[in-house]
Amino acid sequence: MKNYTNEQVRRQDRLLDENLADELVRKGEYGVLSMVTPEGEGYGIPVNYVWDESLNALYIHCAPQGRKLICLAHQPLVTFTIIGRTGVVPSKFTTNYESVVLACTAHTGLPAEERMKALELILDKYAPDDKTVGLKYTQKSFHRTEIIRLDIRSASGKCKVVR
Repeated sequence: MKNYTNEQVRRQDRLLDENLADELVRKGEYGVLSMVTPEGEGYGIPVNYVWDESLNALYIHCAPQGRKLICLAHQPLVTFTIIGRTGVVPSKFTTNYESVVLACTAHTGLPAEERMKALELILDKYAPDDKTVGLKYTQKSFHRTEIIRLDIRSASGKCKVVR
């Protein structure tokens, strides 16, 4: 991943290796998109995503209107957090975890070709065995689907493994 740096991570003993971070971004099921509302309040929402490694960007799909798009029009600088494996270790009073935090710039109003490419990448990730049916569904609902591209400006990752 481009711009992967853990310099700002306080606990340097818990850094997530860049290769493991890439794997988590590639295979993670969902992430939390954190934004700022026009009123200045924080707004975070879990969403499915796909990583386009060639662009170093994530794609998210949503309805063509709604709170996310209002927030992004107000402030396109966002964070996206992907959480991997977790597990409470009661006897040690701690939690095992792995996570990646991405600082991104959000873009909407993408060209139709890029939006369709993003939807195909999403199908490849989440429904590879049903892609033919998925493409038909995508074409039918294309007019009511917005795609958000999150260009990754920087990334960092942490993990903790206690046995």
